Amino acid sequence: MIYSGLEFGQFFELEVASHCYNILYALTPSSRMAFTFIQLYFIFLNSRMAISKYRTLARFGLMHMIATNMCVWLHVLVQETKHEILTIITPNTTNLIPAFVIEAHQADGLQSLEQDYISPLGEDFVEHVNNTHHHRMARSIDMHGIYISHGCRRLNIMGELVQNASPFLFPCTIEYSLICAAILYVMWKNIGQFRQVTNAMDSASLNHALVHGSRHRHYYQVDCAKANKGLFTGIMVLVLSIICLIIFFVLINKPQYKYLAILEAHIAELVLYLLTTLAVVIALVQVRELKYNPHQIMELDSILLVVAQSGLYLFTMFSVIGGHFTIDQNTILVLLTALVCLIQGTFQTIFILDASRRCAGNSDQAHRKPGREMVTFLLVCNFAMWAINTLETRRADSNPVQMEFYGFWAWTIIAHVTTPLTIFFRFHSTVCLCDIWKRTYKVKSEYI
Repeated sequence: MIYSGLEFGQFFELEVASHCYNILYALTPSSRMAFTFIQLYFIFLNSRMAISKYRTLARFGLMHMIATNMCVWLHVLVQETKHEILTIITPNTTNLIPAFVIEAHQADGLQSLEQDYISPLGEDFVEHVNNTHHHRMARSIDMHGIYISHGCRRLNIMGELVQNASPFLFPCTIEYSLICAAILYVMWKNIGQFRQVTNAMDSASLNHALVHGSRHRHYYQVDCAKANKGLFTGIMVLVLSIICLIIFFVLINKPQYKYLAILEAHIAELVLYLLTTLAVVIALVQVRELKYNPHQIMELDSILLVVAQSGLYLFTMFSVIGGHFTIDQNTILVLLTALVCLIQGTFQTIFILDASRRCAGNSDQAHRKPGREMVTFLLVCNFAMWAINTLETRRADSNPVQMEFYGFWAWTIIAHVTTPLTIFFRFHSTVCLCDIWKRTYKVKSEYI
């Protein structure tokens, strides 16, 4: 809603007599903001409701809402990718080359730079680019309506605010659309299905739970036993990750230290992925003694986790391919980081799907809480990885190997498609691990 509100505010800076003035610049974000609020209110009230009447109409409405969320997702994705590409293009040069690449190759001369980045596109294209001025390039883009929209909507005070805030806000829009689409899909799937009380024992148990549950619903106790070591070890890793992020942002803005900043970031990520992979393996072994309940339903969390992991898989696989085929640079660190991230994400998803269906089978397991230290450590570390993916990975200049292999057009599109899902994977993993930490180590009562 903040993202849509800022876009709506841009409309009031446009001059009525200018070619930029378009009523759709106000209607589109305002209607998206209204849809977001009304949908949130609808889901908050009705997500657990069993729909038994007007089933055909309900199915049509829910499926239409799912499609609308996917359209919002794609619209924001396309818009932000377009603006990122137009921002990366250097406005005062005739070359479609990222500004940070030009800075890094100033000593080599513009000719070698064009050979590296433009020559593969063909001699005709090179000749056209070298003999064309920037205003002609801008006019070419204007024919498609892209440059005009970018110039109109990302200027002045509100436009600059949207430009600076959009890298942090647009992943939230994508994550919100994904969560709502998953919840609505579960509601659509459960239309006409509701559990009935089958016998007197179930009825008595239900009545007992309702009576006594209403009496104690406001009391909740958090048991932090068997979590201290994992908590403080995770906090130490989180602090070190924040220090590495600060060092990265200090060094990346200095051209002579950019390579060192990228090297430091990859080493920090590699160490973090190795530590969490080891913790996941230990946790998988330790929780195996807990009671497994195959009938435990975690459909919504499973859908969100698997869909988000697809973004992690795509990002790491593209990084592996780019690192493997870029043989003229020392890319072994990029390759290792992507591979270990892929392994860590796979093991962690397996652990979450398994541990979410387990519980303490007796009082001894409830007292010992096997694996809780590792769950606590993973919970804090996933928050650290979420911060790294949000603040560092989304930067184009933090992945120069992939940028050079795919080209900045293709890599910008790849990053904008996969990075929000990767960020959401870390965020949702933190939520799932918190739920495991809270629920798994309790002996289930017959009334729960």
